[in-house]
Order: sequence, then C-alpha cells, then structure tokens
Amino acid sequence: MLSRDSLSNSLQILVLLTVLTVLPSIVLMTTSFVRMLVVLVLLRQALGTQQLPPSQVLVGLALFMTVLVMAPTWERINDNAIQPYLREEMDQLDALGVASQELRGFMFKQIAAAENEQDVYMMYEYAKQRAVADDEVLDERDIPTTALIPAFILSELKTSFIIGFRIYLPFLVIDMVIATVLVSMGMMMLPPVLISLPFKLLLFVLADGWHLVAGSLMASVQ
Repeated sequence: MLSRDSLSNSLQILVLLTVLTVLPSIVLMTTSFVRMLVVLVLLRQALGTQQLPPSQVLVGLALFMTVLVMAPTWERINDNAIQPYLREEMDQLDALGVASQELRGFMFKQIAAAENEQDVYMMYEYAKQRAVADDEVLDERDIPTTALIPAFILSELKTSFIIGFRIYLPFLVIDMVIATVLVSMGMMMLPPVLISLPFKLLLFVLADGWHLVAGSLMASVQ
C-alpha cells in the first residue's frame, strides 16, 4: 500500500514534469514573444532582404527582448511564488497558482492596453458555452486561463500587425517610387526590388532602424 506522503510526492513530481513539458509553450504564448517575433519578421520582409538577418538571429533577438520586458513579471513570480516554495512556505500547487495569477495580470494589462477586450469575451463565450449580454461586464476572476491565453495571443497578433504596417509603409513608398521611375524610363524588364533594396537599406541605416524598432517594441509592452 502506498502511504499518503509517497502519493503526495508522486503527484508533485507529476505536476513538476508536466509544467516543464509545457514550459516552452507557456513562454511563447503568455509573454510578448509573439509580438516581438512577428514584427521582426515583417520588418525583414519590408526590407526585402530575403533570409537576412537569419531566422535564428530574429528568434534570439525576440527572445532576449522578451526577457527584458518581462523582467518585472518574472521578479514578482520569483518573489511571490518560487522563493516561498523553495523555503517550503507554500506547496507546489499554491506556488503554481500564484505564478499563474502574475502571468494573468500581465496578459490582462496588455489586452486592455490594446483595447482588445472583445477577444476575451469571445473566448469566454466558447469556454462557458453561453452568450454574454451586451451590458454584462466580466470580472477578471471569471475568465478561465484556457480562454485568456488564446484571447491574449489574438491581441498580440493584432498589435504586432499594426506595428508591422507602420514599419512597412515607408518601404512600400520607396518601392512604389522606384517602380514608377522605372516605368517612366521604359525599363520595365528591370525588377524594381533590385533597385529599391539599396535605397531601403540606406534609409534604414541612416534612421538607425534597429534601435528604433527595438525601442518601439519594448515601449509598446511597457
């Protein structure tokens, strides 16, 4: 027969292994990583540099910028959940609950800042299988995490596409100007992208584009 203590330890190990298994997905889907990566990929497409910078570089840059902007949330999780658990002041499930609340608070703040609350209501309706009245206001405690995470991802995708459009616009103008000039000169067989690429790179370098993009991305989360 298994004792109660050994069964409890087995359950704690099972919970810990489950958390470690889904940890990469948690990092990707509950932080600003999606926003960072999508904007950087859109920037590369706007420049027209094909595979430069390489995808590994963009993923690494997005990951480290995510670490920077998520530092206050990580610190609160460490102070309120990890350290008390290591000091044996709370059990594993309580520590996971506190960490989850900190991440939920971050996600709710980003959704509210982007004014994408309608995504939360939509996911809540599917999670609870009931329609929300027009005058009904949901409390954050009423939203299950399984509904909050997809709503947060949709909000991040919307925000990243808006930022990406603003970045894309000046490069699109350059492409249109170069294409118009080439057509007016009768050089229709020459690819406009081949001519516009040096001008786009020159504009990006002169404007210190990487600094501006990275700063804007981190400021959008703060």
